[in-house]
Amino acid sequence: MQRDRAHNGISLARVGGDCGLRWRDLRLGGKARPPLGAHVVSRRRGYLHHGIYVGQGKVVHYGGRATGLRRRPVEEISLTLFAAGRPLWMRCGPSAHFDREEVIRRARSRVGEDCYRLLTNNCEHFCEWCLRGEPRSYQIERFFWLPQRVVRMISNLMGEVTQTALRG
Repeated sequence: MQRDRAHNGISLARVGGDCGLRWRDLRLGGKARPPLGAHVVSRRRGYLHHGIYVGQGKVVHYGGRATGLRRRPVEEISLTLFAAGRPLWMRCGPSAHFDREEVIRRARSRVGEDCYRLLTNNCEHFCEWCLRGEPRSYQIERFFWLPQRVVRMISNLMGEVTQTALRG
């Protein structure tokens, strides 16, 4: 995969480079188009909507409930419809495990799939699978991280109290 060219003024090394698990979102201004196979993000009220840019102004995404109450399948739509009037961002994160052509092939292979599940098969799970082969949603993980941590802290505290009581 070539990562040293600039595309629309954006260094592909920066976009595709390994950022660890720390995401960097780069805002696409005006009529700028992301590189082929890029992970694109559109901010929505309370969440981020994710898709894969497949070229010619098109994005493959898990429609889910992104456009209203009716659940939608994986579909290929225009970049304009995907952005839904909001700014468009390109996600930089851990390097993709596949080259651009394979990322696009993987995305298109699931067009028509209608198994959306908010917690286990959403638009971010879809993009992570396309890019890295593992369906994963960092938004969902962050949402459940704090409650899990609180439960662990309470459990540890209760264990310490019990140990102290047994010794005392």
